[in-house]
Amino acid sequence: MHAPPTELSIRTPMSPRAMRFAPTRRYTPDYDATPDTYLSLLDTHGLDGGVLVQPSFLGTDNSYLLEALGKAPHRLWGVAVIDPGTSRDELDRLVRAGVCGIRLNLVGRPVPPLHEAVWQRLGRALAARNLHLEVQARAEQWNELSPWLLRWPGQVVVDHLGLPLDTTLSSPGAKALVSLLTADHVWVKASAPYRSARAAASAMLHHVLDTAGPARTLWGSDWPWTQHEEGRTYADTLSWLMRQLSATEITQVLCANPLRLLTGGRAGDLAAPVGGSVSRRSSRKLRG
Repeated sequence: MHAPPTELSIRTPMSPRAMRFAPTRRYTPDYDATPDTYLSLLDTHGLDGGVLVQPSFLGTDNSYLLEALGKAPHRLWGVAVIDPGTSRDELDRLVRAGVCGIRLNLVGRPVPPLHEAVWQRLGRALAARNLHLEVQARAEQWNELSPWLLRWPGQVVVDHLGLPLDTTLSSPGAKALVSLLTADHVWVKASAPYRSARAAASAMLHHVLDTAGPARTLWGSDWPWTQHEEGRTYADTLSWLMRQLSATEITQVLCANPLRLLTGGRAGDLAAPVGGSVSRRSSRKLRG
C-alpha cells in the first residue's frame, strides 16, 4: 500500500502583521501567506500533507510555526529553529506540537562548531527523538560541515540540493557535498532550483539519482518562494520535479520517502495502512 504524497517542505505560512521578527534578519516579508492558503494548495495538487519550515526572519521564536501546525495537526509537521543549548524538555514540547526536525540555516552566517560539546549533546538529543537536522549551506561551507555531518548521530537533510554553484559540480565545496550525500543517514531535498546557479540543481539531482538512487531524496515546493516570488506557481515546482524523475521515482520521492523520514524508517509504521500513525506521537495521523 502506498503512503500518501507529502512534501518536505515549505516556509512557515506567514502574516507579517502578527509576527515578531528577529532583530538580525536578512529580509522582512511584506505580504500574507496563510496556513489556509497552503492547505488549499495541497488539496488542489493532490498532496496529503507537508512540513513547514521556520523562516530565518523569525529566529528562534517558533510560536507562529506551532500555531500554524495546530491548525491541521493531521496534515502538517514542522522544522523549528533553536539554540544548541535548548533543554530536553523544550525539545519534547516541540515534538508534541508536531515538530519533526531542526533547521540550521547558514546562508550568510558562519559555520557553527559542530565538534563542540553543546552541539554533540544536541545531536544525541535530536537523534533520540527522531528529529532530523535540516542544513541550508552553500559552497565552501560544505568543506567545514561535511566531516561533522558525516558523524552526526541522527538523520540529516541537505536543503535545496546543497545550493550548487555550477552544472559540473566542480565549484568550491562541491566535492565535500557530493561525498556527504552518499552517507546512509543523509537525505537531500530537491527544491528551489532558482536558488542555485542555472541548471545546477538539476545537475546535482541527476548526480544523486545516478550514484545513490532515489531512496533518500525528498521534495519541497519552497512556497511561498520568499525573495523569488515573481511569476512562480505551485504547479511549476511540481512539474520541475516530475521532469527529472521516472514515474516510479516520483512515487518514492513524494510518498514513501517522507514517510520513512518522519517515522525513522520503522517497518511497522511503513506497513501500516494509510490513516494509521506515522509519527512518534500517537495522536498524530497522516490522513489518506
